[in-house]
Amino acid sequence: MDRRTIRFGVIGGGLMGREFASACARWCHLRDLEVRPQVIAACSRSQSSLDWFRANVPSLKLATDDYRELLSSAEVDAVYCALPHHLHAEVYVDTIAAGKHLLGEKPFGIDLEANARIVAAAQAHPEVLVRCSSEFPFFPGAYQIIRFLREGRFGRIIEVESGLWHSSDLDPRKPINWKRQLEFNGEYGCLGDLGMHVLHIPLRFGWLPRNVRALLSKIVTHRPDRDGSLVPCDTWDNGILACEVNTGDQRFPMLLSTKRIAPGEANTWFIRILGTHFSAEYSTKYPKTLRTLTFRPGMPQSWEVRDLGYESAYPTGTGAIFEFGFPDAILQMVAAFCDELAHGHDHMHQPFGCATPEETAQHHRVLTAALESGRTGQTVSVT
Repeated sequence: MDRRTIRFGVIGGGLMGREFASACARWCHLRDLEVRPQVIAACSRSQSSLDWFRANVPSLKLATDDYRELLSSAEVDAVYCALPHHLHAEVYVDTIAAGKHLLGEKPFGIDLEANARIVAAAQAHPEVLVRCSSEFPFFPGAYQIIRFLREGRFGRIIEVESGLWHSSDLDPRKPINWKRQLEFNGEYGCLGDLGMHVLHIPLRFGWLPRNVRALLSKIVTHRPDRDGSLVPCDTWDNGILACEVNTGDQRFPMLLSTKRIAPGEANTWFIRILGTHFSAEYSTKYPKTLRTLTFRPGMPQSWEVRDLGYESAYPTGTGAIFEFGFPDAILQMVAAFCDELAHGHDHMHQPFGCATPEETAQHHRVLTAALESGRTGQTVSVT
């Protein structure tokens, strides 16, 4: 099968930049997709990161510490960008203006103003595909719930809960990094770092909260720096957002939970939707398990458990009996981006795409209202 090649530059050589390159290297794992990515350029200020790309990406043609040099390359068609949040507005806007398609990391700007700049650039260049990274909806259980929503199975929504928890910051001896500093991560803290994952599915189905009451926690207030001296952690560790959704014909509560300090949780994303006809819940803590309940009048109410195996949005060479993991979710997400770029949204192989600039703007509105609620202790309208 002849495949269209999309030539990518990677800006940011850290963990997620390497994950993206690894996903592209696994492209033969996918079946029947008439497009493929190829990483030909990498940009990082870290020489060791550039050395990793040189050693592990045979297709690499350009390794640079200047992202503008990467953007000026006529060979680069698209960019995957994974940088600290304070750099999003400048680099994302420059990428779009250079005519490069963009798959950028969340939260798409350090704050609402920065996000507005990115969204305006995307709207000014409709020929450029701009999308935000969010892997978890591509886990088989989450994708099944997306199918149930598209089929209208739930009836009237009773309530929704969505969250992402991990415990990496529980140890107060963990050295401080950019995600714990206001200058680089922004005031959102955990909300900006985790919120797009939590809101991707709700926003896709029109569940933008009309208001929010936020409980925000700073649990570890100081951490050691490189020299061992204690310095302030000035971003939020945990956030619980109680929201009210009003779609016009439905009104229901939605609880959003973003936690960097959730004891015992490695990286747990979950969603739970309760409806009058049907309910479903899924968590990456039990990646093969999908729980559903079908309400039948006069019959006992009982949850059913289904063992999913490997049932992905895009078919792969993995047998259905095997387990799905985070690298698989990244591969599926990149496939969705490339599929939409090659075929357009209306002609994708499957209907669920990456988060849009408009959805990132909605999630910034929620997070901005959450910050005000955290400061005032009041329920704040999402404007």
